[in-house]
Amino acid sequence: MNKPPLYSRSRRPGRPGTPMLPLAAEAAEPAPPPKPRGRLAVLAGRHPGPFWAFTGALLSAAFMAALLTMQPGVIRITSDDIDRAVRESLEKEPLPSQAAKAYETILPSVVRVMGLMDENDTGEGKPEQRAMERSLGTGVVIVQNGTILTNLHVVWGAKKVRVRFANGHESDATMIGAQPENDLAVLKATSLPDDMEVATMRSTSDLRPGDHVIAVGHPFGIGPSVSYGVVSGLKREFRSPEGEKTLSNLIQFDAAANPGNSGGPLVTMDGHVVGIVTAILNPSEQRTFIGIGFAVPIESAASAVGMPPF
Repeated sequence: MNKPPLYSRSRRPGRPGTPMLPLAAEAAEPAPPPKPRGRLAVLAGRHPGPFWAFTGALLSAAFMAALLTMQPGVIRITSDDIDRAVRESLEKEPLPSQAAKAYETILPSVVRVMGLMDENDTGEGKPEQRAMERSLGTGVVIVQNGTILTNLHVVWGAKKVRVRFANGHESDATMIGAQPENDLAVLKATSLPDDMEVATMRSTSDLRPGDHVIAVGHPFGIGPSVSYGVVSGLKREFRSPEGEKTLSNLIQFDAAANPGNSGGPLVTMDGHVVGIVTAILNPSEQRTFIGIGFAVPIESAASAVGMPPF
């Protein structure tokens, strides 16, 4: 490969007084006259960075224009097109409702509570059998050691208490605490299922009338069952039909509740417990639901267990 000529600054030996030329200068041919340069060449020489950036942008624009001309049938996607696609997808595979998700979340923590009036009763058999000797209700597990919240009137006077967990596991339970002013009882199961889950409780401080809720329980011994409604009011009072007791600071709701729902959780759409179902209002002598139910706020229920407030 040819190398560029080297220029030396030393002088060759010669006659005294004779100037010495560089080696390359002797062999060099006369340089051709410089060719005139165009404006773009001058611009590239003076400003190489901006020139090549500008050139790249022009080439990119030209490339995109060529693509568009090659695909004249390209359709622009609008927000209406996206909405239509989402609707069609949901029609084919609809998402589960919020109530269904809340129910799936709370279900593993819901138990059936049986207050047995005979110590020899095993709790087996159909709900309607020996109905006068049993009190049926619902509870919810709130502590990993098997601590369960329910209504005091569900287990009051019972000789024996049994609970049935969501997976079918049954156990005896003992009452370890009570809060009569709020109709609350605290139970502890003797044995626990391996897959037991604890409910998540949520403060009622941001609960508002109109918020959607579900009530989960065993109405008339049937269940677990779920009903759906809204919070109808806050800080309500309820006086028992016998007039013996008045409950205050209650959550009013319109999700269906009947005998057997007592002690069950009132749950928000995120699957969190905000209350314990405790009573229904029916001006007649019938103990059936007409659209007005009451629940004890979870703050009061948690205090019955000795848990710190929210």
